[in-house]
Amino acid sequence: MSMTLKRELAGRQVGAVGLGCMSFGGIFGSTNDEDSLACLDAALEMGVDHLDVAEIYGSGVCETLLGTWLKRTKADVSIATKAGIYPHPKRDFRNDEDSLRTSLEGSLKRLGRDHVELFYIHRRDQRIPIEDVVGTLKRFIDEGKIGAIGFSEIAPTTLLKAHAEHSVAAVQSEYSLWTRQPELGLIRTCAELGTTFVAFSPVARGMLTDSFPPLEQLGEESFRGVMPRFQEPNYSANMRIIEKFQAFCQSRGWSTAGTACAWTLDQGNHILPIPGTRTAAHLRDCAEGAEIKFTDEDRAEISRLLPTGFAHGDRYTVDQWVGVERYC
Repeated sequence: MSMTLKRELAGRQVGAVGLGCMSFGGIFGSTNDEDSLACLDAALEMGVDHLDVAEIYGSGVCETLLGTWLKRTKADVSIATKAGIYPHPKRDFRNDEDSLRTSLEGSLKRLGRDHVELFYIHRRDQRIPIEDVVGTLKRFIDEGKIGAIGFSEIAPTTLLKAHAEHSVAAVQSEYSLWTRQPELGLIRTCAELGTTFVAFSPVARGMLTDSFPPLEQLGEESFRGVMPRFQEPNYSANMRIIEKFQAFCQSRGWSTAGTACAWTLDQGNHILPIPGTRTAAHLRDCAEGAEIKFTDEDRAEISRLLPTGFAHGDRYTVDQWVGVERYC
């Protein structure tokens, strides 16, 4: 399979389903380089040519692995990385030029690149005016280190202020059938400005797949394992609801993950889902979403099975919410 459906991102046409590389660093359980590299090889074969990573993912591990793969394959792919979250000595958000420059140069070194196509502010530092942050990013563009500007988990008002200073190529937020907040203004604002909306976790952190993550596995994770939606009794309640959606997907001959990705694509021509996985098999299921076409009956049935707000529990803990801009 080679992906034919494309989406525009940072002035480039890329496959309509990208790949989030966060799990290569072991954030969602144990992994190994062999499986991760095989996943990247499969992505290239499938036409999944936008790869999303960040400095903080595995404290540089994910970027280093991606750099190893790029050196071996010389692949012509679009790379996005992110900076602005600093875990030491305590978790903090910094958008000053010195911090961002140090992060970007470290990322480029690990990736083996002299530039990246897209550079995101991973979390906003509210102490620094957005206009000053954009000014820093414009300098990075002028220096040839980045191709375009992006922001993660910001409010529509922040996007408007940033875009007034320089075009913002992409905004990244969680968006899926069980996380719908971006519909309350952010997706529309992106469309009005010509900004690509990049949907991370379009398969609901593994819940919108053919099999659910085992509860014992989640208990060992520091990330998903503490999220309210993955805590009982919420977890069992969510499984009972999603099981009916799984059955619908099976009846149509579609993978659940592919259907979930297809749903995000169906919400707007400027939306690009980046499911995260570390295995080639799971990526193939997700990439199938670029080939799925819904009828009006399909859309109505999906809406009936998974109506807006169906999920039990919040998507983040109180601590995980820190840094995400809320606007509703």
